[in-house]
Amino acid sequence: MRAARGGGEVSAMSQSPGMEKWSLMTITVLLALTVRWAVSLGSYSGAGKPPMYGDYEAQRHWQEITYNLPIRQWYFNTSDNNLLYWGLDYPPLTAYHSFVCAYIAKLINPDWVALHTSRGYESQPHKLFMRTTGNPLTSSWRGRAVAGGAVGTVQLCQTSPSALAAQLREDKVANIWCSLSVLIKIKNVISPRTQLKLSFAVTFLSLLPACIKLTVQPSLRGFKFALVSCALSFFLFSFQVHEKSILLVSIPVCLIINEIPFMATWFLLVSTFSLLPLLQKDELLLPYAVTTPAFLAVCLASFSILEKTSAEDLQLKAFSLSLKGYVSWFKSFPRIVRSLFLLSLSLMGILSVLSAALPPPQRLPDLFPVAVAVVSCLHFLLFLVYFNVVILWDSKNRGQKKIS
Repeated sequence: MRAARGGGEVSAMSQSPGMEKWSLMTITVLLALTVRWAVSLGSYSGAGKPPMYGDYEAQRHWQEITYNLPIRQWYFNTSDNNLLYWGLDYPPLTAYHSFVCAYIAKLINPDWVALHTSRGYESQPHKLFMRTTGNPLTSSWRGRAVAGGAVGTVQLCQTSPSALAAQLREDKVANIWCSLSVLIKIKNVISPRTQLKLSFAVTFLSLLPACIKLTVQPSLRGFKFALVSCALSFFLFSFQVHEKSILLVSIPVCLIINEIPFMATWFLLVSTFSLLPLLQKDELLLPYAVTTPAFLAVCLASFSILEKTSAEDLQLKAFSLSLKGYVSWFKSFPRIVRSLFLLSLSLMGILSVLSAALPPPQRLPDLFPVAVAVVSCLHFLLFLVYFNVVILWDSKNRGQKKIS
C-alpha cells in the first residue's frame, strides 16, 4: 500500500511541471483576451462622423459590395458601386475576406450589409461583430496575400483607377516614400504609373536576398525570418500601403520573439508607435498609453531583454566574427545596443507626449504625424538590414532538416 501510495505521489509530482505549464498558458490566454476585450470597448475610426465615417465604414462597405454585387463589378464604378465612397482598392484576397465576413453578417442581421441602406450603420452588436471577425480572418487571409502582394497590386492598379489615387491619400505612413516626401515630393516629379514600377522594382530587390537564402538553404527557422524580412520589405517599399499594414510584419515577428526577444520587443514597440497618428485620430490614446508600457514591462520581466543584447543573443555571432579584424567596437556591442534602445524609447515617449499634449504649429499642421512616420521609418530600415544580416549569416540553417 505504501509503495503504491509512493508511486502515486511520484507520478503526481512528475505531472506537476506539465500542469504548471498548461496553467500558465491558460492564465496568459485569459489575460490576453481580457486586455483585448478592454481595448475593444474604445472608439473606432470615423465613429459618428458622416458622411464618410472612416476605416470602420470602409470595411463594412466592402462587405456590402462583395455580398450584393457580382465579382465583375467589385472594382468598377457603377450605379450600385460608387468608387468615391470607399471603393474597393485592395487585392482580390481582401475582397474575398470581406465576402466571407458579409456572409456571416447576413446570417446575423441582414441590415448590416443591405445594399445602399446600410451606409454608415453603427451599433454595439455590429461593432462586436466587426472586431470579432476582423482580427483572425484578416490575419489569415492577408498573411497569405503577402507573398503575392506586389503582383496583386500591379494587377489591381491596371483595373481600378481608384487604386492609383489611394496611394496619394495615404501619405503619413512610416514607409520610405512618405519619409522621402519630406525632402522631395515624388508625386510631383514622376507619374503614378512610374511610381508603381519604381516601387515594384525596389520591393522586389529588397526581398531578393532573403528569398534566395531560403531557397538555397530551406529551414523552418529561415522561413520565419524570411517572413519578417519580406513583409517588412513590402511595407517599406510597396506602392500602396496603409498604416495598419505594419501588423502584417508584427505577426511573424511574434513567431521569433523567443529566439531574439530583445529585437522582437523593440520592433513591436516601434510598430505600435508608428500607429500613433491613427490611434490619436480614433481617440485611442488611453489604450495606447496603458498597453504599451505594460507590454514593455511584461517583456522585461519574462524575457529579461536588457540582458540579452550580446552578438550571440542577437544572432549576430557569425556576422561579428567576419568583422572581427575590421571593427573594434564589437567588444562594447551590448552596451551600445542597450543605449540605442533606451534612446529610441525616450524619443518615442517624447513624441507621444508632444502629439497628445501640444497643438502643432499653424504653419506645420502635420509636424507630429510626419515626425512619427520618419522616426518609425528609420527604425524599420535598420530592422530590415538587421533581419537580412541574420538571415544571410545564419549558419544554424545548415544543420536543420530541410523543408520539402
